[in-house]
Amino acid sequence: MDSLINVSSTMLYTAFILYLIATFFFGATIRDKNKGSHKGIGVSGKIGITITIIGFLAQIVYFITRWIASKHAPVSNLFEFMTFFGMALVFAFIILYFIYKLNILGLFALPIAIIVIAYASMFPTEIAPLVPSLQSNWLYIHVTTVSLGEAILSISFVAGLIYLIRQIDQSVSSKRTTWLEVVLLSLFIFAGFSIISTSFNLSGYSAEFEYNFNGQTVTTDYHLPPIAGPNEGNLITGDRMNPLFEAPGWMKGVNAARKFNTVIWSILTGLILYGLARLILRKRVGAFIQPFLRKVKPDMLDEVSYRAVAIGFPVFTLGGLIFAAIWAQKAWDRFWGWDPKEVWALVTFLFYAAFLHLRLSRGWHGEKSAWLAVGGFAIIMFNLVAVNLVLAGLHSYA
Repeated sequence: MDSLINVSSTMLYTAFILYLIATFFFGATIRDKNKGSHKGIGVSGKIGITITIIGFLAQIVYFITRWIASKHAPVSNLFEFMTFFGMALVFAFIILYFIYKLNILGLFALPIAIIVIAYASMFPTEIAPLVPSLQSNWLYIHVTTVSLGEAILSISFVAGLIYLIRQIDQSVSSKRTTWLEVVLLSLFIFAGFSIISTSFNLSGYSAEFEYNFNGQTVTTDYHLPPIAGPNEGNLITGDRMNPLFEAPGWMKGVNAARKFNTVIWSILTGLILYGLARLILRKRVGAFIQPFLRKVKPDMLDEVSYRAVAIGFPVFTLGGLIFAAIWAQKAWDRFWGWDPKEVWALVTFLFYAAFLHLRLSRGWHGEKSAWLAVGGFAIIMFNLVAVNLVLAGLHSYA
């Protein structure tokens, strides 16, 4: 089993590197004469998509070998789920790429997949037996379907973001340019989380705290230097820095202070990265990117964004609501409860239902549709990150 786990880890790392290399080739297509047109995808585009497919196949090998080693589909914890989500995102990109031959999608979609996979590596990678409620074939059906649906919907965000950068007037400062920069800043923060967490994880950093929770003494292990320590907690690892301040008194949940500390580090790292980008570029990030998108057809971007929702919405509905309800009935003897994950799955469903309604009935095309795609991705990421890590519920194990 150890050999299979080693192969699995090697394949995942290989896929990560190949996606990174493919991103540079898609970036090179900016200078190609045929920038994603239907007449040709250019040499750089062909190399980029070939490397992407090889990386995807490597990730499939990771998935299969880990499945064999664990004797269950590797989608049962946050590491496995987020890794599968990254793989599904790449798969969705490959499918839409061959439909529209749009190279610029790779320059934006692959970095998001890379960040997602890096984010997954922050969680324990050990193989563990399934808890009783997860020992069902519906685990594989529900989780893989909902993940694929969310991945396809994420491509809608990619196309929508490119559309906004392409179309919004960057010559003057406005609410639209400000909000667009906020969206780009959020990506820097997400990337900052992955970078800082990966760096300290590779260094083996650990600082253990002891604190009181509901009358019991518990411990929590920090993997980032403690800017914010547990409220009334004691550092019991002697050679680590002391916290700069304590988490608020109301933040008493198990590991709540550690999560708060991670949020602080993510925001600080993201702000530093964004600040460095602004300092080097000497203009808004969106303003810097915009000239490279001049030859990208906005109508095609709008079409890709809509088609991604048209495909992803029914897939998500099937996995996130219908299959989820069937599994809930089998696992907990009820089709629906007000678990946070279920509530936010419903919120996601209602949002994209409204997206399609506004587009088809009210004519919300172009920029309005692109902003909706960005908002939908924000809901998806809140569901994947905040609901999983912060809000306690039946899905906390995921």
